[in-house]
Amino acid sequence: MKIRSILSFLPLFLITIGALAQSNSGNRLISVNLQNEKGPMNTLFKECIGAGRANEGLRADWQQQLKIARQDCDFKYIRMHGLLTDDMAVYKEDRQGNPVYNFQYIDVLYDYILEIGMKPFVELGFMPNALASGDQTIFWWRGNVTPPKDYNKWEALIRNLVQHWTDRYGEDEVKTWYFEVWNEPNLTPGFWTGTQDEYFKLYKYAVQGVKSVNPAYKVGGPATAGAAWVPETIEFCEQNNVPIDFISTHSYGVDAGFLDEFGGTGTRLSANEWAVSQDVINSRKQISESNKPDLELHYTEWSSSYTPADPIHDSYHEAAYILNKIKQVGDAATSMSYWVFTDIFEEPGPRFTPFHGGFGLMNTQGIKKPAYQAYTFMNKLSETELANTDDHSWACKNEKGDFQLLFWDYTYTLPDDSINNQDYYNRDLPAKSKGTCRVSISGVPEGNYQLEVYRVGYMHNDPYSLYYQLGMPSQLSKKQVEFLKENSNGIPEKSELVKVAADGTFDREIPLHENDVYLLRFTKL
Repeated sequence: MKIRSILSFLPLFLITIGALAQSNSGNRLISVNLQNEKGPMNTLFKECIGAGRANEGLRADWQQQLKIARQDCDFKYIRMHGLLTDDMAVYKEDRQGNPVYNFQYIDVLYDYILEIGMKPFVELGFMPNALASGDQTIFWWRGNVTPPKDYNKWEALIRNLVQHWTDRYGEDEVKTWYFEVWNEPNLTPGFWTGTQDEYFKLYKYAVQGVKSVNPAYKVGGPATAGAAWVPETIEFCEQNNVPIDFISTHSYGVDAGFLDEFGGTGTRLSANEWAVSQDVINSRKQISESNKPDLELHYTEWSSSYTPADPIHDSYHEAAYILNKIKQVGDAATSMSYWVFTDIFEEPGPRFTPFHGGFGLMNTQGIKKPAYQAYTFMNKLSETELANTDDHSWACKNEKGDFQLLFWDYTYTLPDDSINNQDYYNRDLPAKSKGTCRVSISGVPEGNYQLEVYRVGYMHNDPYSLYYQLGMPSQLSKKQVEFLKENSNGIPEKSELVKVAADGTFDREIPLHENDVYLLRFTKL
């Protein structure tokens, strides 16, 4: 289907927005009172975001996309693999075996991150080849995953790097960073060829390197897959008097496996509605029951699927999935770092099509996926959350008199065990009706408000479904890119003047379809 013919039927999908307030038979009710506050809105969703590897951060298009994501989503920290890998030219040895350090590539990357107002969530890995004890690597870009041949040299590398950052940016700045030791060492030999004891040794020497520069710098781990090793890590640090400032670990929402390096394994989204979030809540419980109950908990990777070839990442279903998980997690975690912000991501090598199930919130051309809009919508919520018994929404307000309601439907639509994500979410998947949702807001001060209605769902900020209608071309023309960007820009689909009378109530019924996401944004005039 060509762009012109797609444009011809788009208004049909927008009609539903225009149909607000036409029905009196709502089968879902969201009722909030603007005067009934719950407390400060939890913003863990924007504390951190993931990226593929450090060297990709030297690309102009990567940097442009990160700046846009920072502006729209207000992400604070960014975490990535490969900071110490050879393509960052960090470490070599001279003929006598003496270390030679070079941090010029890292400087370019970190200068940029700080310049746009973000901070690094430093992942200390992988092993420079000159310091490695073996030649086992992972990914197309060959990150060495073996223990150091000399732990004292490993500690010295970390100390020199952290001292360099302290000299360059100042200790007050570096005190706000996080230092996470390695990535998913429980996946052997994928990310680590050593044992658990050898990881703890790596951790201990890394901590010594960081803390020797400044004891106030924050170090943690174990950065495991599948929420593993949390009690064991705390116990090791407790018994060996090794500092730990935070726990980090990972979770994904598919039923089996943890690593699919080249994206060739089929995956199925878990039917368990509490997938991912139950891991987070359990990790918090494990920390609370330990001798270090106040440790911060950072999920430094999470998403619906751990494979970089899962079309659910591109689908409109992903937006509602993200919101559902963040809502369920509540205050159990300090941060939830979605993996990752862009499809400029080369673990299996450069990708050959514009939509390939990549992890990113944006695709390679910077087209914003529905998942991206989930974060922009959350970022539009004000600082005070209202009391609300609906499990799939947030209502918030600010001191200026503005208020917002973000609500969604989450429906698990995979039909049965005979089909996986790769064969399902790459289809055209029109959403079935879920009836209507009645929105009832009371306690609203009398006056005029500008109401903006934002939406994500099938054919609403849904570039993959449009791409499917275009015939899924392997390469996009400039015109096609502009078309997909224009139809996934996240701007309001409707704007109107609302007059709230002396009774202080606002009532609407809104048509709802499977995995729809709505943001109602009221600005006091």
